Amino acid sequence: MRVLMLLCLWMGLLHAGLAGAAEPPRLMLATGYHGHVAIGDYLVSEKLDGVRGRWDGKVLWTRGGARINTPDWFTRGWPSVPMDGELWIGRGQFDAASGLIRAGDPADPKWRDLHFMLFDLPAHPGPFEMRVARMRDLVTASASPQLRMIAQQRFASVTALDAEFARVVAAGGEGLMLHHRDAHYQVGRSDTLLKYKPYDDAEARVVAHAGGKGKYQGKLGALLVQMPDGRKFHIGSGLTDAQRASPPPIGAWVTYRYNGLTSKGLPRFARFLHVRDELPPPDPVR
Repeated sequence: MRVLMLLCLWMGLLHAGLAGAAEPPRLMLATGYHGHVAIGDYLVSEKLDGVRGRWDGKVLWTRGGARINTPDWFTRGWPSVPMDGELWIGRGQFDAASGLIRAGDPADPKWRDLHFMLFDLPAHPGPFEMRVARMRDLVTASASPQLRMIAQQRFASVTALDAEFARVVAAGGEGLMLHHRDAHYQVGRSDTLLKYKPYDDAEARVVAHAGGKGKYQGKLGALLVQMPDGRKFHIGSGLTDAQRASPPPIGAWVTYRYNGLTSKGLPRFARFLHVRDELPPPDPVR
């Protein structure tokens, strides 16, 4: 009963700043980059570690379909067309951005640090290269300090792309996104939108807490988590001392990183990243 009460309290806090819910936005989703593409045909941007948002022309929504309670001034001057973007403060600031959005306090001065980093126009009928030009015009016309566009650039070779990838990761970035210049916006996983990261990541649900030993005696040693397909494994690294003292509750969804799969199909070298505010919806049907 106590665990159930704590979980209900936690879920309530998570959604305190999300005013209402709707059907999840129909989004274009990336697949992994594994080389073997014509690099010159792609526009490349940094992959930001923020909270994905969809502007419907009037209101901001999370990927899961919850309305984001922003200050009135935050979206003033934004265009009345759908926009895909990342709500982002800076590299390594996911928790700060996520916490601000969850709290939903319009009076919080930290909203000034948050920006909507535009990367696509879902309703635009043209190829991505044309959408990029249109995004630049929209951002300039809005004159909004909170609306920015993620920089897009081209690379002539894999060597040049890899050098940029190494630079971004070394500076604390997540990696790169590659978008084919001729691709139209399509709902669901697309092989024309690629993510280039040093590791894979996924979500799992916490089902138990394993006690720690040694310096972690009396605290969390590892999370026992369950993948969407039902298989379970432990995550024992990546947790801070504060998280070990007050771990994510049973039932919470967490994001973890890993490097490939074991012979049994389980994540290799799984490492805790953060608690998910909401579980991403299933991949949309095209």
